[in-house]
Amino acid sequence: MDDDESPGLGLDLPEVVPPAALAGPYRVLARKYRPQSFGELIGQDAMVTTLGNAIARGRIAHAFLLTGVRGVGKTSTARLVAKALNCIGPDGNGGPTIDPCGACEPCRAITEGRFIDVIEMDAASHTGVDDVREIIEAVRYAAVSARYKIYIIDEVHMLSKNAFNALLKTLEEPPAHVKFLFATTEVAKVPVTVLSRCQRFDLRRIPAETLAAHFAKVAEAEGIEVEPEALGVIARAAEGSARDGLSILDQAIAHGGGRVDAVEVRDMLGLADRGRVRRLFAALLAGDAPATLAQLDEAHSLGLDPAALLRGLLETIHAVSRTKAGAVADVSQSAEEREAAADFAGKLGWAVLHRLWQLLLKGLQDVSVAPDPQEAAVMALLRLVHAADLPDPATLMARLASGEGAAVPTQSAAHPPATTPQASVSAVPTSFPALVERLEEAGRHRLGIQLRDHVGLVRFVPGELVLRPLRPLGPDFARELAGYAEAATGTKWTIALVDSGGDPSLHEQAQMAEESARAAVLEDPAIKAILTAFPDATLESIHPKGHANA
Repeated sequence: MDDDESPGLGLDLPEVVPPAALAGPYRVLARKYRPQSFGELIGQDAMVTTLGNAIARGRIAHAFLLTGVRGVGKTSTARLVAKALNCIGPDGNGGPTIDPCGACEPCRAITEGRFIDVIEMDAASHTGVDDVREIIEAVRYAAVSARYKIYIIDEVHMLSKNAFNALLKTLEEPPAHVKFLFATTEVAKVPVTVLSRCQRFDLRRIPAETLAAHFAKVAEAEGIEVEPEALGVIARAAEGSARDGLSILDQAIAHGGGRVDAVEVRDMLGLADRGRVRRLFAALLAGDAPATLAQLDEAHSLGLDPAALLRGLLETIHAVSRTKAGAVADVSQSAEEREAAADFAGKLGWAVLHRLWQLLLKGLQDVSVAPDPQEAAVMALLRLVHAADLPDPATLMARLASGEGAAVPTQSAAHPPATTPQASVSAVPTSFPALVERLEEAGRHRLGIQLRDHVGLVRFVPGELVLRPLRPLGPDFARELAGYAEAATGTKWTIALVDSGGDPSLHEQAQMAEESARAAVLEDPAIKAILTAFPDATLESIHPKGHANA
């Protein structure tokens, strides 16, 4: 067993590739390619510059707090700082430097985890005041063989309140030979009294393009062929974390048998194929419910997570919005993705994009709590199908002001609604809503409620009506409806009830239209400013311009 595999050592050995016959246990890429110098630390240039200037000018703080999301290099940075402060150079006469030599005894010992004056403690398993008292007792003694005695405390936010209090006095006035390096992912849980005694560095999420370039170098060093698109997928999935990305790359190499391509990475991660998401997005915009449901069913049969599919649609809307706003294109996107985003951006207005974003967010929330996520995804996408061509609030108010009324889509995309005139008793209604209104005008209010609330339209042709019951309607519903419709319109009607397909009820469509219009109004910058200025204010209703109550 190698030294670095011995239990209890906190630092990694320097990378040495042994002959195949002598190779020890496999080391994952996240450990194998842990940075051993500040030059290898990616994505944190501002912090490295600040530390370099502080060391060069002799303005070295006695305590550092490193915060950031997982895998951005907090612990690695702490170890590099320990080497930088204790490096003595190859000739043994060097001082603190931002570029430790890596050859002197302190550098090698710190790298190998055997340096007695660099003490690492995991606060997750040493949370109590007794653990901190051991540190307080030990700091009184000078370093054994180093310039500084350094304490690295990982996940420091997990220390107990009493432990923090016990540390305060020592942290404020430590001996000159002691330095503290704290790392945490949850800086909000660190007491302000501790924060005020530390020099804080916020490590940033590493940009996706930087991660992709880093993973390409790792793959090249490993002799692995990786598609550029696969690197982009891994970089996006890593969410700014180098460690997470290297773990995904490690898994992808094993999954692909030594070769990594984008399709296999997406399958491995359960992500929706970008082409599939674009086709689904186009079907939604076209209001094509059958095509939308067919694509959703196909994705489900392939084992794709409904939530992942909705997140893919959200990413598409985000990319289209960035493109429409003139933002620089994401280099991790393929040329095909950038071209599609530009095409959608040219066709869609801001109101539509904001409305789709809000409805998808609501749909994603529904999927996360629904007993059957697939059913929730179906309902969420149907809401989008019927909201895609709704007018924006300005257009809606203009129509209301002109007396046209709100045009609410009530037919499936395969059967677009015809214009509904002010029908007389003898004229045959040319749309389902017009037929319902005719029945209500004839005094059939109970039947009108059933048609508005309890059925979904599958097909409408004057004289023929196909409906899907959403609630029990009674055994004589179809016969009664045919008779009342003939009496109200002077035309014989064929009524059929089916078990599948169809639109949401007219009531549900009206609610979706209202919800969409309300969401779009709330996204208006002027409305946002009003609600910010008056936090107790609420949007009660939307009136057309010039309305008496506006």
